[in-house]
Amino acid sequence: MTMSRLLAISAAAFQMNGNAMSKRILLPQELMPEGREYLESRGYQLVTGSGMDEDHVIHDIPECDGIIVRLSPMSARVFDAAKKLKVLVRHGSGYDTVDLAAAKKHGVTVLNAPLANSTSVAELALFYMLHCSRNFRLVQQTMLVDYYKAKLDTPKSEIACKKLGLIGVGNIGSRVAKMARGFDMQVIGFDPYKTQADMPEGVELTQDFDRIFTDCDFVSLHCPSTPETKGFVNARQLGLMKGSAVLINTARGTIVNEDDLYGALTNRKIAGAALDVLAVEPFKPDHRMLKLDNVVVAPHIGAATREATHRASLHSAIGIHEVLSGQKPSWPVPGF
Repeated sequence: MTMSRLLAISAAAFQMNGNAMSKRILLPQELMPEGREYLESRGYQLVTGSGMDEDHVIHDIPECDGIIVRLSPMSARVFDAAKKLKVLVRHGSGYDTVDLAAAKKHGVTVLNAPLANSTSVAELALFYMLHCSRNFRLVQQTMLVDYYKAKLDTPKSEIACKKLGLIGVGNIGSRVAKMARGFDMQVIGFDPYKTQADMPEGVELTQDFDRIFTDCDFVSLHCPSTPETKGFVNARQLGLMKGSAVLINTARGTIVNEDDLYGALTNRKIAGAALDVLAVEPFKPDHRMLKLDNVVVAPHIGAATREATHRASLHSAIGIHEVLSGQKPSWPVPGF
């Protein structure tokens, strides 16, 4: 390589780092070391937010070029205040807390980290299937009163050879399918954006939405919350399910009509549900779902593993740098 070529590369690198040094990245919540090191090594100034609620973000964002968002709502008010903002990265796969129309209006590129939490969420979905198949919540309650009733008279079943229906066969749904096949489950997927060629080995694609509910022993939701999917699992779909079937939701609480699900569970129209997400989060300690013995509820822990959090931090940092250095981003939200 010639000396002139080396000098040109060094000059370009110097210019890129020089430009980065003037760019401020707002962090309303913690960013793991991998993400911090990636950005700081490239000259970005990381701004620790004063808080993660909307008003705090509005106060902190006016002079920032980028933001990495975990739980903070990104409303039209936030974008109105973000005079210099060029890129927003969701520290995870979901982006329903971001006003996408406002982002487009203000010329802000919105990215997410769709690969970071796929394994963690998929593992949790399998855990919920095992948990519900052994009726574990009722077993725990019963064993404190009657050991042998819990052991011998509380219904339990295997998941092997059972039929799993997936709503959404993207990054997470595909991983769930592969794991379920390892348990000898039959897997059917519904995804209007996929073809049979996109399916993992041994997974059947159907475009019959109702079939997922009529045929399957477990129905697991893996689609985003959009205007089209909000409340689309309702009394009609739940009424199609077997009395022995279980609903698993590790996606978004708003996908399910919670009133209709509560009715199906209390009337034993379906056997149970595992809800990693609810319509309103954080939920209150007296939430009605917590009182049912055929439901397991968790505080949206699907992506809350150490591994997923570290990956999301790094992928978010990569996204920030890609946009602000003029590269094509790896993980844009649809429409961006």
